Amino acid sequence: MNDAAPAARPASPAELFLACTRLALQGFGGVLPVAQRELVERLRWLTREQFLEQLSVAQVLPGPNIVNLVLIIGDRLFGWRGAVAATAGILLAPLVLVLSLAVLVGQLQGLPFVAGALRGMGVVSAGLVLSTACKLAPALRRNPLGPLAGGVVAALTVAAIAALRWPLAAVVLGLGTVSVLLAGWRLSR
Repeated sequence: MNDAAPAARPASPAELFLACTRLALQGFGGVLPVAQRELVERLRWLTREQFLEQLSVAQVLPGPNIVNLVLIIGDRLFGWRGAVAATAGILLAPLVLVLSLAVLVGQLQGLPFVAGALRGMGVVSAGLVLSTACKLAPALRRNPLGPLAGGVVAALTVAAIAALRWPLAAVVLGLGTVSVLLAGWRLSR
């Protein structure tokens, strides 16, 4: 696959809506790995670099990353109609499913297998995120930080949040600011 330009694009906002609905239904609890696989590898609507750039923007906006990501993609492809179609596609089916599951779990919450199943889903979600990070790592070669500095920032982020239990907002503001300043400095040279 050529990383310079995507090989295809959806024909209409309706096709974008259906693709986002498929994403939402495949990735319960971990849609970003599914989005990367579908949008970059299978549909080829984005290159890895484009996916990473748009994901970076989506992560700094308030709200769920996947919703922000598909909203950005939809807007870039079809303007406000694409943004609405993509956002509706990513939210409608999960909304119905989650409300239905909430009613069911409310009835079954005292059963031990329900608690175990929920813990297992958390482990699977963490694995999906790690898998996506590994798949996207080669695209960091073109990142202004470079793979070494990017890896150091990633490791510091994990250490600060997981080991030191620092608040996510403080870590994002601190390490994010340092990363942006370092990237800006490297780009200006």
